[in-house]
Amino acid sequence: MSGFTKIVFKLHNFLDRNKIKNNRAVFKPSLTSKTLVFAHRGSKSNCPENTLAAFHEAVRVHADGIELDVHLSLDNELIVIHDEKIDRTTNGKGLVKNMNAIDLKKFDAGSWFNLKFTDEKIPTLSEVLKLLTDLSFTGYLNIEIKTDKFDYPGIEKKLSDLMTETKWPFSYIYSSFNFDSLKKIHTFDSKAEVNYLTKNLLTLKSHYKGSSTDFISGIHPRRTYAFKHPLLLKSSKRPLRLWTVNQETEMRQAFQQHVAGIITDFPERALEIRREIQDQSK
Repeated sequence: MSGFTKIVFKLHNFLDRNKIKNNRAVFKPSLTSKTLVFAHRGSKSNCPENTLAAFHEAVRVHADGIELDVHLSLDNELIVIHDEKIDRTTNGKGLVKNMNAIDLKKFDAGSWFNLKFTDEKIPTLSEVLKLLTDLSFTGYLNIEIKTDKFDYPGIEKKLSDLMTETKWPFSYIYSSFNFDSLKKIHTFDSKAEVNYLTKNLLTLKSHYKGSSTDFISGIHPRRTYAFKHPLLLKSSKRPLRLWTVNQETEMRQAFQQHVAGIITDFPERALEIRREIQDQSK
């Protein structure tokens, strides 16, 4: 038995022993009959990522979920953008943490993608929540806490306060590469699902850490690692949502293996493929 296989079986047995210890250990997504499709940073294949336009498009195509990234500005506003710097996705330069929200709003966050999006700005999380509410979005919002490079003091409390102050028409979950951030957000918002984001999993320590911790609800592994280790997909007792699944062959593989979810830049195409597979199985 290989070292990898031994660790997987160890993980499998551990979870079996702890099924009744904590409900989160056997958490199942609401839609158990199909793999959920999350729009990565909105529908970023045809809109500038993490903008209101991208989120609007994700709702229009009926994505099951929407994934976005949250940072904290200098004046403690929750800012929706992927990178720590604004350089790549705006016409400005600098770190989010060194600028006030009002200054971040001055930059063009759309024309780098296409000139028709010139009016798009960097949104605050509050603006995104309002948009999704106005659009009557009823899916899942996956909020990634971007504390893997910079520590944003107080971001978890700020975020949990915002999310718990209102009854939203949609469900929300948290995710992060930063285990400490997940610990903190669980302390402040214990009813919400928290998910451990993992990259290459150089051994299986990251996966085992997430799967053996009571408050972790699910794991979001990099797709390449997950597909390379199918035994991991089969043995996991917690929902796995793979990122970033963009190739049609990988979408089909994920749907056929019934993983809990995929996070994709192409939500509309992913939904079409899922419908096609479902129709074929009837």
